[in-house]
Amino acid sequence: MKNRNKMAILFILAVVLEVVAFTWLIDRFGFFKTLVLALATTVIGIAMVQFEGRKAMNDLKRLAENGQPPGRKLVDGVCIMAGGAILIAPGFITDLIGISMVFPLTRPLYHRAAMRWIEKRMKNGNITFYRR
Repeated sequence: MKNRNKMAILFILAVVLEVVAFTWLIDRFGFFKTLVLALATTVIGIAMVQFEGRKAMNDLKRLAENGQPPGRKLVDGVCIMAGGAILIAPGFITDLIGISMVFPLTRPLYHRAAMRWIEKRMKNGNITFYRR
C-alpha cells in the first residue's frame, strides 16, 4: 500500500474518531460545555507550544554555543513543532496527541518514533547533515 493511501485512510479514520468523540462529549456534557472544553484545550496547547518551543530553542542555542551536538534536544524541538501543528486541527483526540507531544513528561514517548523517522530519511538521502 502506498504512503498516499495510508495517509488517506488515517485522515478518514481521524475524522470519524473526532466526530464520535464530539458526539459522545456533547451527549455527556452538552453543546456549550463541549465547545468551551474544545477551545480551552486549544488555548492551553498553544500556550504550552510557545513556552516549550522557546525553552527548546534556548537549549539548542546553548548547546551550539558550547560546541555540543544537539541530539535529544533537537528531537524535542521536532516533537514540539509536530505537536503544535497537530494542535491546529480541531478536535479532542488531535488536541490530546498534540499536547502529549509538547508536554515534557509525555514527549519521550515519541522520541523513538521520531528518531526512526530521522534515521530512515538520512539513509534514503532525504536529510543531509553538513559539518563545519
